[in-house]
Amino acid sequence: MAPIPSFSSLPLEAEDPPFSAWGLYGSSDELGTINRLTKDVVLAAARSEIQTGERFSLNWPLDALGKNTFVGRKAFHMEQWNKAPRIVKDDVWHFNSQGSTQWDGLRHFAYQKEAKFYNGVTLNDMYNADGTIKSTRNGVEKWEKKGIVGRGILIDYDRWRRTHQIEYDPLLTSATAWKPSRIPLDDLKAVLEEEGTEVKHGDILFIRTGFTSAYNSASDDKRRAIAELFVGSGVDQSEEALAWLWETFSAVAADHVSFEAWPSRQPWYMHEVLLAGWGMPIGELFDLEALAEHCAEVKRWSFFLTSEVCNVPGAVARSPKCAGNSLSAAKL
Repeated sequence: MAPIPSFSSLPLEAEDPPFSAWGLYGSSDELGTINRLTKDVVLAAARSEIQTGERFSLNWPLDALGKNTFVGRKAFHMEQWNKAPRIVKDDVWHFNSQGSTQWDGLRHFAYQKEAKFYNGVTLNDMYNADGTIKSTRNGVEKWEKKGIVGRGILIDYDRWRRTHQIEYDPLLTSATAWKPSRIPLDDLKAVLEEEGTEVKHGDILFIRTGFTSAYNSASDDKRRAIAELFVGSGVDQSEEALAWLWETFSAVAADHVSFEAWPSRQPWYMHEVLLAGWGMPIGELFDLEALAEHCAEVKRWSFFLTSEVCNVPGAVARSPKCAGNSLSAAKL
């Protein structure tokens, strides 16, 4: 794999938005940091991580949020009917692609001030005046061709912080709801050190904060309360964290609503830098419970990941059809 520019050299062009890497893989590139998942990187991951055949789905149910969806998104709805006179059933699903486990695509979040997506693409480049799709540029189907496949590593922050008695509120339903818990970079590195996990260039990062587990056991009142908040706990939005992500990973994901803590205390959002600046997929609401339990049992937190993004031209985000496998592979 060719070396990437240092974080300190970003943006690559002085007139481009903060920390952006537009043009690194060509002005027409639509893969972003997925370019780091070369054949050699994937092959090395398969050889080192696939050992036992254990498999773990990372998909939370599509209807896990029920009617308590975030930021006004439509709830999952399924219709089924019998095709009389035959005994045959059909169904139709209605859902927001970001209503459960998802990869945020490169059409999702632009640099807000510049109003530009990855590689400088604008809304006018992608949509007609009436809102219909003009171009599929930066659509998630570009990732579908080869999938998001490689070595995954799990930072089980929830297990670590409980062991060390560190306060963290994944659901934001306490009296401090408007002060989200922020995970500093030093804590993430401390978890990796305690786990004994070696980080390799091109890895796919997963962080377990305990959100899905806490949500599954929460009351309806608590679920409604968090759905009404436009804040969220997660990774602290710092320049140091950005540098670490840029210099190491091909994609990032977590088990909560937004990978980073909201609102940002910086003049930028991590969402806009990762998605619009680098083309780095952001995974949200991944179900990491079974995987984390197995990793703790075998004392290993690296695995082979396969994630096939649905083939919907021009889509903004998509459910990942994803499986992570500690010591094994889900799909080969």
